[in-house]
Amino acid sequence: MSGLKLPWFDPKPPTADECVIPRLIDRFAAETPDKTFIRYETGETWSWSATRTKARETAAALQALGVRKADIVAAWAPNSAALVRSWFGANYAGAALAPINTSFRGKLLEHAIAKCQAKILIVHPDLVERLQGLSLGAVETLILTGEAKGPIDLGVRILPASTLAGDAPAYVKVDSDPWDMPVVIFTSGTTGPSKAVMTSYVQEWTTGKVTYGYMHGDDRMLVNLPMFHVGGIAAITAAVACGGSVALFEAFDTRRFWDVIRETESTVCSGLIGALTAFLMKEPPKADDRDNPLRMVTLAPITEDTVALADRFGFDYISGFNMTEVSGPLICAVNETVMRSCGRAREGMECRIVDAFDNEVPHGEPGELVIRADNPWTLSHGYLGDPEATAAAWRNGWFHTGDLMRRDEEGCFFFIDRKKDAIRRRGENMSSLEIEIEVCGHPAVREAAAYGVDLPGGEQEVMVAVAPVPGATIDPKELVEYLIPRMTHFMVPRYVRVEAELPKTPTNKIQKTGLRAEGVTPETFDREAAGLVVRRQKLTTA
Repeated sequence: MSGLKLPWFDPKPPTADECVIPRLIDRFAAETPDKTFIRYETGETWSWSATRTKARETAAALQALGVRKADIVAAWAPNSAALVRSWFGANYAGAALAPINTSFRGKLLEHAIAKCQAKILIVHPDLVERLQGLSLGAVETLILTGEAKGPIDLGVRILPASTLAGDAPAYVKVDSDPWDMPVVIFTSGTTGPSKAVMTSYVQEWTTGKVTYGYMHGDDRMLVNLPMFHVGGIAAITAAVACGGSVALFEAFDTRRFWDVIRETESTVCSGLIGALTAFLMKEPPKADDRDNPLRMVTLAPITEDTVALADRFGFDYISGFNMTEVSGPLICAVNETVMRSCGRAREGMECRIVDAFDNEVPHGEPGELVIRADNPWTLSHGYLGDPEATAAAWRNGWFHTGDLMRRDEEGCFFFIDRKKDAIRRRGENMSSLEIEIEVCGHPAVREAAAYGVDLPGGEQEVMVAVAPVPGATIDPKELVEYLIPRMTHFMVPRYVRVEAELPKTPTNKIQKTGLRAEGVTPETFDREAAGLVVRRQKLTTA
């Protein structure tokens, strides 16, 4: 083993008893049956004993519907008791859960459902209407997490939420191994359509232990990252691994954040990503800012706001680098103050910066971050249904992250950009290609280029440059109004720039470099200035 040692992480491979979710729940249900494991945003709480009972009930119901070991169950719902029940129930049945981003719609949603290859889709009733007109792939049964909003005709069997509350004694125990899959997590689709990442219990346990391993059994973790992202899954896994507690909320709320921390008595937090620290810093100072139970936070990136926020509210923090396919390969020291640092390679990981031909580049020069692990199953074992993408990512025995970084002489890594065009807005990574496809669906648009324009604090906003078809004109406001019902909310462009012709390379590819450098010009349309507000759909917890 080599690399940075973490005081809370033992790099030796975990046993099944240490990392397999059902075994851990069984253990703490026996040792601390009445201790609260999870508190939901609704106020509902589950003890460890209740968690085991509900997981077994759900497993029994899924088994009765034909779910067997190594199957995949898909779920499309916000952070909630229903989603936790679905995850743990699937694992008790020996299956994996594939949670789908609740913002997906249209072709992106159809693609995710097809990739899951799941016969059962558990879905929040508010989302059902988005399924109309889409191919549901292999789905045969739809289970609602709450009361239906009206008649449903999707050509598949529809079952009520009560279906998941099966008969626990009917559960047939299934033993899973550390290399089996607990979850399939979709990437954010930064370089094309989202890929379905196959994980293992070892990988998720390792991610939790590295990123949130400072958590103890007497801690409560506020989880406000979505469970369709690795951050939400790994944070809950970390709590399960140590017998701790979770306060599960649907999303981050700037104005309520500290009230929630105090009300739930959360001592650790799953993550403050991107501009969230800046949002909190902009809140007016209060005399009781330091009067809170929070002791440790995982956050990124490290900025002046990060350091100031920790000092203002009196908590410690760690940062690093992670992605869905890996398990915290880079980690910073506690309270690191090197701005924009991603940390160093941790113990058990090898990290290199390479050129386009996988040759290592000198310190200080940019290149792609590639990774390999000392222990098996620590990294994803591939993309579901996509052997070509798997082979490309794993060429020459190293996992290729697609992220451009540089490394200094001391072995500290710094993020530069995605290798391919990508946009990051408020913690969401977006594929410029997916945005361009939707924009070009407008009848007046001949061609489009989507890219990110930088804002203070390290965040970006989505901008598109468009050119009209001959004889047509493009009204930027009308274009945005056309896109809103067709796109995931965070992908809807804020800025629209209309040009007669977009710049091209000698090979007739749109040249984004110059457009990106020019940023927001005086002629650029700003939908926020025009009063067009786009928000995430608020779902009621079922």
